[in-house]
Amino acid sequence: MSQRIRLGILTPSSNTSLEPLTQRLVSGLPEVSVHFARFSVTQIALSPDALGQFQQTRILDAAKLLADAHVDAIGWSGTSAGWLGFDQDEALCAAITEATGVPSSTSVLALNKALEAFGIRRLGLVSPYLADVQSRIIANYATVGIDARAESHLGIQENFAFALVDDATLDRQVADVVAAGAQAITTFCTNLYAAHRVAHWEAEHGVPVFDTVTTVIWDMLRHAGVDTRRITGWGRLLQEA
Repeated sequence: MSQRIRLGILTPSSNTSLEPLTQRLVSGLPEVSVHFARFSVTQIALSPDALGQFQQTRILDAAKLLADAHVDAIGWSGTSAGWLGFDQDEALCAAITEATGVPSSTSVLALNKALEAFGIRRLGLVSPYLADVQSRIIANYATVGIDARAESHLGIQENFAFALVDDATLDRQVADVVAAGAQAITTFCTNLYAAHRVAHWEAEHGVPVFDTVTTVIWDMLRHAGVDTRRITGWGRLLQEA
């Protein structure tokens, strides 16, 4: 067996999807283990209280706990940079590495790498979020030359409730953004139980699908020197990029 690789994952406290999905995703990699640290996130909105959940100092406290486990990388499995701005995740990664000595990534920064690797300029944005949050994400992608106006959102604010969105609803959302002309799709929320559906959607619609639970793991594994093509059944990103 290869040397053991430990991945540390920062998790919103009310998230019940990303941990089981991440464990399933790496289950075929016997040398890889994943370890989680939570910090408080209960709602997604643009109010001061909701935005304050993502203060860097609070996330750093959780990252330092992961560093105690001698993890090889730390990943923020969350999409807050979508509405806060991509620079927020860049600053977070720099702060985590400065505080812990451990390289870091995030779901959104990894997604942006995937979009570049696949040459995507028209992105289908599927989320459970409120309309104003969705609009902020679309505006932020426009600043980097990506048109995410092919979108579907559900108008939900409570973070816990995102995990209750069923397959039929996600299937409809994905089909809608494909019909609107998206070159690729992102399921943009790590508490959507969606990553396991990616290969199904890709086969049905003929476009790549990038789930934000998967993107951060893909990026961390690449940096750890793991061949992600060993992970089958979870979509084109792991096989082709």
